[in-house]
Amino acid sequence: MLTHLYIRHYALIQDLDIDLREGFSVLTGETGAGKSIILGALALVMGARADTKSITEGEDKCIIEATFEDTIIRRELYANGRSRSFVNDEVVTQAELKVLARQLIDIHSQHENLLLQDDSFQLGIVDALAHNEAQRTAYEQQYELWTAKKQALADLRALAAKTKQDADYIAFQYRQLQELHLTAGEQEELEQEHYRLSHAEELQSLLQESLGLLDEDENGAIQRLHRCRVEKVSEELQERLNSVEIELKDIAQSLAADYERIELNPARLQAVEERISAIETLLRKHKVQTVEDLIAIEQELAQQMQRIDSFDEDITKAEQEVKSAEEQLSKLATQLTKSREAVQKPISQQLISDLTKLNIAHANIDIAITPMEDFTPSGKDFVQFMFAANLNQSLRPVSEVASGGEISRIMLCIKALVASVHQLPTIIFDEIDTGVGGETATQMGRIMREMAASRQIIAITHLPQIAAQGTHHYKVYKADTQTRTETHISELSQEERITEIATMISGKNLTEEAIANAKQLLCCH
Repeated sequence: MLTHLYIRHYALIQDLDIDLREGFSVLTGETGAGKSIILGALALVMGARADTKSITEGEDKCIIEATFEDTIIRRELYANGRSRSFVNDEVVTQAELKVLARQLIDIHSQHENLLLQDDSFQLGIVDALAHNEAQRTAYEQQYELWTAKKQALADLRALAAKTKQDADYIAFQYRQLQELHLTAGEQEELEQEHYRLSHAEELQSLLQESLGLLDEDENGAIQRLHRCRVEKVSEELQERLNSVEIELKDIAQSLAADYERIELNPARLQAVEERISAIETLLRKHKVQTVEDLIAIEQELAQQMQRIDSFDEDITKAEQEVKSAEEQLSKLATQLTKSREAVQKPISQQLISDLTKLNIAHANIDIAITPMEDFTPSGKDFVQFMFAANLNQSLRPVSEVASGGEISRIMLCIKALVASVHQLPTIIFDEIDTGVGGETATQMGRIMREMAASRQIIAITHLPQIAAQGTHHYKVYKADTQTRTETHISELSQEERITEIATMISGKNLTEEAIANAKQLLCCH
């Protein structure tokens, strides 16, 4: 439960420090006194989005700290836009804060009555009372799997259709590359061979000249070197000369062999040029640089052609996976439906009973569960609260026929029903009594008082019938200082409660009758 609230420099609140108690507490105060400001501050510690405009004008930081028995949540908001959240003085993310806050407190604001127009809200109420969290989680996981497999099948079919459209072109490209029988390193070898063939005469002339310089009869370098004899001077130098002579003879033999290999072969030159041209054409076509790139493209095209042949098999397999996932999803959807149908009548009966207490004498409610054709993220059920307030009136969606006061009463009954099965420590009702009064307000107060037997209930109200039923009474009010108007809150004594409730009955001009009525209301509770 919420035991303490501290707010500093938030909107009109300069410094608020208040203890809160267990049971049923009520907050009253004139319109505009700042009740909504306090709720806004509480929303911040629950993880709501921060707004720097909430910081009191002229201040650079605001702090909201809520103590829930052994858990302290603090939110700090800075004028520069930064925001920090702490749980027991440890920094947490906003997402983590929201998860924790949902386990500690529920704030029912006035606009939440509009949720009765939301089909997903009505479904959520049924699921909460059906205790089907495990079934719903299993269904949601299977739904994600089924959706993913359906998307994979759709993608595969689209790829198959596109690939089959391109099949002839893919086959043509593949044949072009395959017919060349490309090999790695071929490009460099062809360029070297082309150079030799296109410069054959020049190369032969150079080789012949080089051979003559090395191995001409008397004037060649080898013969001249052979005539060098220095063994008597230095055996080492002679050995080196002999070694050079042997190397030159080997070079001469290699030059002679190269000379023999070089031939004037126009036919081969033409063949090499044609192959180089064919390779260069494909390099330009595929926008790559090397033969190795072309080989990789050829392999990729081969795989695409194999894929074309296997698409039908892959699609059949994917269809089976979708079917299997859908069958399992259908089973889980059926389990969800059964869990909802199991609480269908009990929910209706309890709501009818509670609404009768709230002076809708002929209230009739039915939880309509209609099967849907398609799977949705929450199952195959369309859940709708059907309502009739008068005798022999046909049931229609609650959002279409219920008045504002009837919706307030229905929402209170729903909250009470959910609270009876979910042990949420603290519930705050922000003017859930809108549109009601008299005995109905008294009965609404009693329901909230009954709810407070097992949890903390805080009700913000303008109705004296409800305010009088609170175990504890807090007043929110404004006060002026020399420089600003500030919002304050204080717990009222018994005498102060009489005055406050009498004011709620008659306005600022208190009458003896209003005071007597206030005492009577308090005495009854």
